[in-house]
Amino acid sequence: MFAVMKTGGKQYKVASGDVLRVEKLAADAGETVQFNDVLMIGSTVGAPFVEGAGVQAEVIDQIKGEKTINFVRRRRKHSSKRTKGHRQQLTLVRVTELLESGADKSGVKAAVGAGSVSSAAMAAAAPAAAAKPEKKAAAPKAKKAEAKADDALAGQKPGNLLDAARDGKPDDLKKIGGVGPKLEKLLHENGVFHFDQIAAWGPEEVDYMDDKLSFKGRIARDNWIDQASKYAAEKE
Repeated sequence: MFAVMKTGGKQYKVASGDVLRVEKLAADAGETVQFNDVLMIGSTVGAPFVEGAGVQAEVIDQIKGEKTINFVRRRRKHSSKRTKGHRQQLTLVRVTELLESGADKSGVKAAVGAGSVSSAAMAAAAPAAAAKPEKKAAAPKAKKAEAKADDALAGQKPGNLLDAARDGKPDDLKKIGGVGPKLEKLLHENGVFHFDQIAAWGPEEVDYMDDKLSFKGRIARDNWIDQASKYAAEKE
């Protein structure tokens, strides 16, 4: 018997014993996780997913994919060149069991992508501990935790992030290839409202925003810097 499951935006045809490389999961080596987005299992086809079905797998290791090289050349104004390497973070798993039903009651930890889950969501998904009354001084602690999280990110935080758009008129960031309404909103929440902000980022600042927004190399792949430079120049 085989199943078709979905994780990390990709579909995989799997059978018991198969070893897969999937987008990085929030799990440690030796843990058992369960993929609940099953499109097909045996002769049952989902609409789009099969209710109650699941694919359980053992996490073997957290690894990195093959290195890719990205070359960026800016022809306008600065005429700069930049070469950057990237290795995608992956999780190596071994499929242990295919469940046609009852997966929702198995009690096995759900397989969640490491780049798409916040610490708050992880805490909410964890077994409930004894509830503690909230303290009024929780806000400063939250700020300290956020500062520590920023320190743990790669690269350097851009110095041109804003609290609000200039004159209350943000640029239409959706003009940049790959940026939709949801991603534009996320950029606004992180202080990015204008093309010239993105155009001014260097390699270290791109690395920071990749980690901050869980883009995993998307800024370089879609040439955001070149596109933003073009649109910023058109505004001048």
